Amino acid sequence: MTHKKVVVIGAGPGGLASAMLLASAGAEVTVIEREAAVGGRTSTMTKDGFRFDRGPTFFLFPEVLESIFRAAGHSLHDEVELKRLDPNYRLQFEQGGAVDATSDIGRLKEEIARLDPADARNLDRYLADNRRKFEHFRPILESPFSSHADLLKLPLLELLPLMRPFSSVDSDLRRWFRDPRTRLAFSFQSKYLGMSPFRCPSLFTILAFLEYEFGVFHPVGGCGAVSEAMARVAARLGVEFRLGERVEEIRFEGRRARGVTTTQRDYDCDALVVNADFANAMRRLVPDRLRRRWKDRRIDRAKMSCSTFMLYLGVEGQFPELPHHTIYLSKEYEKHLSSIDRDHVLPESPSLYVHNPSMLDSTLAPDGHSSLYVLVPVTGTHPNVDFEAEKHRFRDVVLDRLSDVGLGDIRSRIRSETLFTPADWERQLGLFRGATFSLAHSLDQMLSLRPHNRFEDLEGVYLTGGGTHPGSGLPVIYQSAKISSTLVAEDLGLRAPAGRGPRRGTALPALATETA
Repeated sequence: MTHKKVVVIGAGPGGLASAMLLASAGAEVTVIEREAAVGGRTSTMTKDGFRFDRGPTFFLFPEVLESIFRAAGHSLHDEVELKRLDPNYRLQFEQGGAVDATSDIGRLKEEIARLDPADARNLDRYLADNRRKFEHFRPILESPFSSHADLLKLPLLELLPLMRPFSSVDSDLRRWFRDPRTRLAFSFQSKYLGMSPFRCPSLFTILAFLEYEFGVFHPVGGCGAVSEAMARVAARLGVEFRLGERVEEIRFEGRRARGVTTTQRDYDCDALVVNADFANAMRRLVPDRLRRRWKDRRIDRAKMSCSTFMLYLGVEGQFPELPHHTIYLSKEYEKHLSSIDRDHVLPESPSLYVHNPSMLDSTLAPDGHSSLYVLVPVTGTHPNVDFEAEKHRFRDVVLDRLSDVGLGDIRSRIRSETLFTPADWERQLGLFRGATFSLAHSLDQMLSLRPHNRFEDLEGVYLTGGGTHPGSGLPVIYQSAKISSTLVAEDLGLRAPAGRGPRRGTALPALATETA
């Protein structure tokens, strides 16, 4: 029997999940990755004895990845140690006050009551509303949208009253929470999508709900260790990895993809899964004349997410008082977001996020040292900002800001440093306009209006990752791989690859809970 050949471009989380699922379905899978290691942005960066997650650091809703490992005949928990955090993270407000966000709802009410007692009394209503919203939206997250007709096949009419599509996340939260700080505690998560809570559709109030309902986890070794575990399992299933190879061309017969050409050789395929950045890959690998809907001019007009300014700092000493995750929210938070979405300039008083995993995970820094990951949401590449000229000045702004988080002036203690700007994301990782969360999640770029999992402009081409349905964020990207792999299997006559995970009411595996 001749195996169907599937080529996957990119070994990011979506590409790795697709490789696992399609190999377990019986396909002969080759993954081609331009970097020397797997994971893409969800990879581990090692320098001077320190280890850092390059991109995502929050590991949420493990149920989706658990189901992918099961479909591949393996257990996620045999491959990766997950530690559940408590609290999930600390929110620190420049205007005063802090919240240790926890999935212990009783304690969470006490935290919120210190901001506003009335808001704490409304927490149960928020949770109940978003629990209903999530259960109605979950089938949509698990289904492809290949045409507008698919909108009629799912319970969208039931969901619409819960979605309040013409409200933003912030305006929707005003129904329960009057203190702006409380609303920020339940809305800053829209930055996972690269969007402002004042513009992000109200559907995405479920993002904070998922953290409180299902918890936040730390994979030992970082999120990059999860990517490495996925690659190990894929290799056991027979997946061939070609690392350090760049795809130069997709070969077509008409609009049907027949293979790819890399810097080293040609690969034939019966199906092609693209896990590279959508906008960049289409413009670089697919002639404009072959694309009907997503031509260059449409991609150029598309709304893109924000980008991130990064500092990866290896620091002498440890910070036991600093939680695993700290989000510092500027009193000029809305102005910071306007600098991203409207003005395309660097903020004067930035909000920022600090990851301090070394107290919980000794694998990430030498003894007595810390691996600190500092992220500032900023505009993508734009003529208004010369990142090469501005990066050192803005680095000093960010380091000064760390004193507000409680770290003092750590400059003299820095033993290793890597700085990454939106221009670096674009140049080194191939992210269109440096948009680290790909296409924005506006109403006109969701569901069937997003590039389809079975890509509508070409034949035999499938998409996975943040640029397709359902969108950005690790669990959602894993879900995109389940959707796309199921479509590939159907089209190639393979056995169905992806079983469903446990439903609501099914207990998640017992995991160690650690104080963050």
